[in-house]
Amino acid sequence: MIRPIKKVTAQHYQLFLNADPSRKVVNSYLNRAYQFELVHDETLLGVLLLIDTRPETIEIVNVAVDESVQNQGLGEKLIQFAIDWSKQHRYHTIEIGTGSTSFAQLYLYQKCGFRVVSVDHDFFVNNYDEPIIENKLVLKDMIRLKKELH
Repeated sequence: MIRPIKKVTAQHYQLFLNADPSRKVVNSYLNRAYQFELVHDETLLGVLLLIDTRPETIEIVNVAVDESVQNQGLGEKLIQFAIDWSKQHRYHTIEIGTGSTSFAQLYLYQKCGFRVVSVDHDFFVNNYDEPIIENKLVLKDMIRLKKELH
C-alpha cells in the first residue's frame, strides 16, 4: 500500500539517503515535498517525494526501495503512483532527474514513459560535497526526464 507519510522516521530518512546521499540536499526539499511511503504489513519498503516546481509541473525528487526488496517491481509501482497522483491533482507535466551513471533508473523511468529532455552538466560535482561513485564511475551529470500527463 502507498500512503502519505505521517511522520518521517530514521528508516524513512535512510531510504531518502539511499536515493540521494547528501543530507543537505535531502533537507533542502524534504519539508516542502508531498511525502509517500510504500508499506506491506506495516513494514516500510519504499519512499517517494514530490515537489511543485512550476505551475502545473511536479517533480519526483526522491524515490527509493529498500535494498532487500529491489528488482520486484516496487520502484515501478512508486513511479506509477506518482504519475497517477499527479494526474488526479491536475498536473500537466511530471519530471525526474537522475545520475548519468544510474543505468537501472534511466531504464525504469523510460519504461514508465519519461523522455530525456536535457543534461545538467556537472550537477553532482557542483552540488555535492563528496564525489559519488556509481557503477564504478564518478557521477558528474544529471539527466533530466519528463512525461506529459494529458
